[in-house]
Amino acid sequence: MQVKWEGVMPAVTTKFNENDTLDLKMFEVNIKAQLDAGVTGIILGGTLGEASTLTDDEKVTLIKETVRIVDHKIPVIINIAEQTTKGAIEAAAIAKENGASGLMMLPPMRYKANDFETVTYFKEVANSTDLPIMIYNNPVDYNIEVTLDMFEELLKCNNIQAVKESTRDISNVTRIKNRFGDRLKVLTGVDTLGLESIFMGADGWVAGLVCAFPAETVAIYELAKAGKNEAAIAIYRWFLPLLELDISPQLVQNIKLAEVATKIGTETVRAPRLPLQGKERKRVLKIIEESVKSRPQLPNYKALKATAI
Repeated sequence: MQVKWEGVMPAVTTKFNENDTLDLKMFEVNIKAQLDAGVTGIILGGTLGEASTLTDDEKVTLIKETVRIVDHKIPVIINIAEQTTKGAIEAAAIAKENGASGLMMLPPMRYKANDFETVTYFKEVANSTDLPIMIYNNPVDYNIEVTLDMFEELLKCNNIQAVKESTRDISNVTRIKNRFGDRLKVLTGVDTLGLESIFMGADGWVAGLVCAFPAETVAIYELAKAGKNEAAIAIYRWFLPLLELDISPQLVQNIKLAEVATKIGTETVRAPRLPLQGKERKRVLKIIEESVKSRPQLPNYKALKATAI
């Protein structure tokens, strides 16, 4: 399936049972809620997906289940966050073999590669597969920045097509567009800069709180793309306290609590993560509860998309 690298693509959470096995039943509930809202792709195995705690077999199961659930309606994208080039190439091959339509790739994990090593890593993986690739550029959390000059070299690989822009520098959207035009699609990767990035020309939004609030997230995107800025801003202002739960070391626990509130997830995480406790739990629950109570009535945003097509 072709990946267009636009629209809202949730970086979905992985659902677990209390006995630490995959909760595929609740996982399907959530994926269907994303489909109903109008997302344009599903991203598996990112930070929100607790990728570092998943076994290779579990990742394969998640890919297969998601491909089955979406039934060719939207692409399934798997995140690659490996320590070795060999491991990343193997992960890309396994993803394709099991039905994934694209890859999201982080730089090498643990080792702080220099620019040449980082570019070589990405290119060797890209040259090993025909799956389209989105580079995840997040120097804040992963200490390696993919600069525009590095992208100039990376774009020699035709299947490197997009960037998940998480530098936290809103001007970078414009820098990328000025230099590469539509050759490099830009998807904002920071929830608290979602609308601002779309206004500046981002093609899509790799979102986190969409896991709990899919319709609201897609509505903001579609309204902004349709030029209905006031309506988009109104929903976004309501959403911001929730979106700020994404920029936290406990973003997984925060967002899973939000999924419980909207009945499309559970709170269960995999150790060493543990559910929120004490004052922090009360603080997060208060934000979620107040937001759910004031949840806005959404316009018919799906009609906007149909009109645009």
